[in-house]
Amino acid sequence: MQTAGYIFLDFITGLVISIMVVCNTQLGVSSTMGVSLILNHVMGLIILSTILLLGRKSKKLNPPRKKAPFYLWFNGLFGLAILNCNYYTVVYTGASLAMASTVFGQSAISLLYDLTGFMGMKKSTLNRKKIISLLISLGGILVMATSSNATFAFAFILLGVLAGVLTMTQMVLNSTFSQYKGSFFAARHNVLVGLLAGSLFYFSVTPEQTLTGFQKLPTISPWLIVSGGTLAVFVVVSTNIVVTKIPTIYSALLLSSAQILMSLAIDATFYDQFSWTLLLGAILMLFGMAGNLLADRQKKPVNPC
Repeated sequence: MQTAGYIFLDFITGLVISIMVVCNTQLGVSSTMGVSLILNHVMGLIILSTILLLGRKSKKLNPPRKKAPFYLWFNGLFGLAILNCNYYTVVYTGASLAMASTVFGQSAISLLYDLTGFMGMKKSTLNRKKIISLLISLGGILVMATSSNATFAFAFILLGVLAGVLTMTQMVLNSTFSQYKGSFFAARHNVLVGLLAGSLFYFSVTPEQTLTGFQKLPTISPWLIVSGGTLAVFVVVSTNIVVTKIPTIYSALLLSSAQILMSLAIDATFYDQFSWTLLLGAILMLFGMAGNLLADRQKKPVNPC
């Protein structure tokens, strides 16, 4: 696959992420959030187990496994919080603002991780350009929050940012875990942990609502039932393919741009919430992220000897 193909796949992945979040939310609205989480994890577990079974002789799919730190075995617990944060943010603010706040949370926490060298990540320094770029992104979030379509926006923006922080943290931990166990094994284990934790939580806290939600499944489109978990697997696989093929700066910018643009399209098509204010905020958001990413790529000039 040529570079253009990897760039296209990366952009498609960003589009799919937005669709996946909305599918998960809609399934939660049609049943309950607990049912959505459980079904999505079941689908992911089935697909990933099938891939590992069919590719059991492949060293790429099943590389030699090493002993991993105990805390990495519990990364799947993040999924319970992330799905709930995404659910309430999308429902009360719309897809575009929810995705923008999530992307901002990812950007902000990734900057912190870069500065501290979290989990062995390469440390970077904070400069004026990065600060200005981050403030521009925050300005885009605030502009989007002032839209008349964003009900109770500021409160739920915090949930969106939290979802982004948790998502990035989970991605870093998952990536570290996959270095010990392989990408597909790590993904399947995290899905299994999330399934067990989600089932225990919802059947303990909201047993009647969860059971009622399962009883509603015959009235829900089968496509909606299987879409969230299936799309999640696609995101994992495609990211694994692309991440080493194109520069990280292009991958991050493509993913973010695609997520926000698709979210705007979803808002306009399904929620009838498109507005120029949201579009302006999204553009500011992307402009700020682009500045932050470009600042990471710029090298200091070498002084002549």
